[in-house]
Amino acid sequence: MYERLSSAGTVATISSTQDPYEIPIGGRGFSVAFDPLDSAASVDVNFAVGSSWGVWTGSKLTGIKGRDLAAAGLTIYGPRTAMLVATGARAGVDEFVLTDAIDGVWQWVVSNRFETIDEDQPFRRAIFAPGNLRATAGNAGYRELIDFYIERCYHLRYSGGMVPDVLQLVIKGRGIFANPDGGAPAPARIRLLYEAAPAAFVIEKAGGASTDGASSLLDVVVQDTDQRTQVALGSKLEVARFDATVGPAKRA
Repeated sequence: MYERLSSAGTVATISSTQDPYEIPIGGRGFSVAFDPLDSAASVDVNFAVGSSWGVWTGSKLTGIKGRDLAAAGLTIYGPRTAMLVATGARAGVDEFVLTDAIDGVWQWVVSNRFETIDEDQPFRRAIFAPGNLRATAGNAGYRELIDFYIERCYHLRYSGGMVPDVLQLVIKGRGIFANPDGGAPAPARIRLLYEAAPAAFVIEKAGGASTDGASSLLDVVVQDTDQRTQVALGSKLEVARFDATVGPAKRA
């Protein structure tokens, strides 16, 4: 990723979860932040893993918001190598699938498009992907929310990785991914710049919603490249329920 972005000539600054700093690379036009291997702990057990990335206009990756994104995407390396891409210029999200090589060159082919969902047709309640379950020990609101899902027979679909879990919400068209803050024993771990903001951009472009418990993740200013946040992504109905039940992040 470093090599490709450096050779493009259109990228001024890069930053990644491995090097959480603003790194100038000499180009002009855009800045890119990325998590090259989300859910790396799943590699040894051969679960699906992915990448998340966001592209901003200009040379800065602090003092910006997710709503300023020029483009963002989620890539998954599973039975198919697929990528969801959203851009600021248009509504909806495109899915690309990596296909067989033609004349020695691998091809990305548009395989689907997820349009903005109507207000009266939000993602259907069915799937819940609950991250950071340890937070239920000290976060009564999150424990109440998990009980709600279980009592109403929501389907548990949690892979241990944000990218696979968020990608399924877009493709299935329903559900919620949540990873709240549980205070000192179980703090929020998802990085705003590399993970939360790009995923929120994709979800909202697909007609869903995002929150940090108080507002859209797209409205949270990136003050520091390694800034962490609690996250809920999915249908507007489910995200509103998270706000009402879990609310703003716990502070130890």
